Amino acid sequence: MHRNQLNELLQKHKPFNKQEAIFTEQMIAFVKEHSDCFERSLLIGHVTGSAWIVDKSRQFTLLTHHRKLDKWFQTGGHCDGDSDVLNVALKEAQEETGLTDIEVISSDIFDIDIHEIPERKGIPAHLHYDVRFLLEADMNEPLTISSESSDLAWVAISEVQKLNDSESIMRMVLKS
Repeated sequence: MHRNQLNELLQKHKPFNKQEAIFTEQMIAFVKEHSDCFERSLLIGHVTGSAWIVDKSRQFTLLTHHRKLDKWFQTGGHCDGDSDVLNVALKEAQEETGLTDIEVISSDIFDIDIHEIPERKGIPAHLHYDVRFLLEADMNEPLTISSESSDLAWVAISEVQKLNDSESIMRMVLKS
């Protein structure tokens, strides 16, 4: 997938609310302006891929407790040059959970978010232009905590706000 293909996905994405509509427009402009948008070497920000993983009943989501940020989030990470953002989201989901049987519910974008990552170890604060996809996994498959996390948990979607009530996460909860 090239920038043009990501822009096509962005153009056909139907934002859930006004904030996501703003993020979508900002991401379209960012991707068009920066040919290196998939590289973390672009220090102002870069495209990332994330997965909102749900169980087959759609009653639970799998969250990871991010070691560096000390918060619960969906899985996801840097593209590192891979312009196939769905592939990035799937790869990150597998690496961060140990799951091997993950199904892509849709190749359409599930959610768009732009958020700041704080300065750390000489890397300046920057933006993550996060493209999120809806994936499904079996809650009974064993989980493996990666070095990036301190915990993994299947959480009832109705209980997610107790772990992270940010607008970003709650938007995905409402879409679930």
